[in-house]
Amino acid sequence: MNILQGTKVYSIITGSCPVCQKESMYKESNPYKLSQTLKMEERCSHCGTKYKIEPSFFYGAMYVSYPVGIAFAVAAFVISNLILKLNLIVSFFIIAGTMIAFLPVIMRISRNIWINFFMSYKKEEHSS
Repeated sequence: MNILQGTKVYSIITGSCPVCQKESMYKESNPYKLSQTLKMEERCSHCGTKYKIEPSFFYGAMYVSYPVGIAFAVAAFVISNLILKLNLIVSFFIIAGTMIAFLPVIMRISRNIWINFFMSYKKEEHSS
């Protein structure tokens, strides 16, 4: 994963600070601890970046969650119907199960994408 470090993709996948990518934005690394799924640190302890730029900032992540959810649903359909050759009814239930099972992950990925629209990685400059 170090190959991607310094890119927005790295920050989106890992949930790390979009500016320094040194630490996680989330208080709990496991998205399946449902009471903690969306709890975030106020600021990055390494670079001081404030994650909640303004009140209700992450409401915009709802718009991102729709295409992310569609991507998960399409992947479930392709695997169940086109690869495993299951019928459409079974594929429908697999898609529904996938959406329910991956909801915490979809929510976090959506937030990660949303914040990366507004912030960019800044390589740390070392003085000699």
